[in-house]
Amino acid sequence: MRLIEVPAKTGYAWFRQGIWVFRRNPVAFMLLFVAYLFAWLLLSQVPVIGGLLPLLFVPGVSVGFMAACRNAIQGKPVYPTTLLSGFRDHGKVVSRRLLGLGLIYVLGMIAVFAASSFADGGILFRVAVLNSEIDITDISNGTQITGAMLIAALAYIPISIVMWFAPILVAWHDVPPVKALFFSWIALWRNRWAFTVYTLCWGALDIAITLPLTQIAALAGGSLLALMVMIPLMVAIVAMLYCSFYATYRGSFDVPDAPEPSAPAKPTV
Repeated sequence: MRLIEVPAKTGYAWFRQGIWVFRRNPVAFMLLFVAYLFAWLLLSQVPVIGGLLPLLFVPGVSVGFMAACRNAIQGKPVYPTTLLSGFRDHGKVVSRRLLGLGLIYVLGMIAVFAASSFADGGILFRVAVLNSEIDITDISNGTQITGAMLIAALAYIPISIVMWFAPILVAWHDVPPVKALFFSWIALWRNRWAFTVYTLCWGALDIAITLPLTQIAALAGGSLLALMVMIPLMVAIVAMLYCSFYATYRGSFDVPDAPEPSAPAKPTV
């Protein structure tokens, strides 16, 4: 496996390919995402650490979603249990490495929310990290909250870059976690213009769909009918976005086909 450097227009191709993968089995992918949200909700109910506990499993679950994309392309069934394939199908060593990546992700997110404290005095940090209840008096100043969310979004960018390909490199290509984080950074940097176009495409789609629906829902007074339309549509959009992650992987690395768990390969960058 080697890294491929692609032109900026490839980002649009990744965007379209993600939608194509989703259309292979839209119901299955939506159920997969709903199962993911349900598991996240359950884990978040754990006292004290509930705000961070789900993050520990994000790398492993991302491998499961990539496996679901591979199965859909190959015409194989996609089940909600596919989300566990990262921990289930690759042995104990890979499971430990994915949990190690999860721990790194947790620490990174703590740093992200800690940075947001410069704007809101720690309100977002207490809610996201300490699993505290939201106090209405804390959110009276909307400017502070907006500033905190902006800082958190900017601080999250380097975390997302190093974590983008790291889980799949660990699970499918037998790369140690630290090297996987480094290779992920290199892959996104060398294809930064393609990823810029890719991000702009998804941002444009999100605005084009959600903004009119939000306005319609507001005019409808938040009616049940409006919510019944908006929620499935938002689930579908996010599921398509997750499917496009697989397209970025296949487009950034020279692999004839996604390797099976029994045949890992090491990267050369």
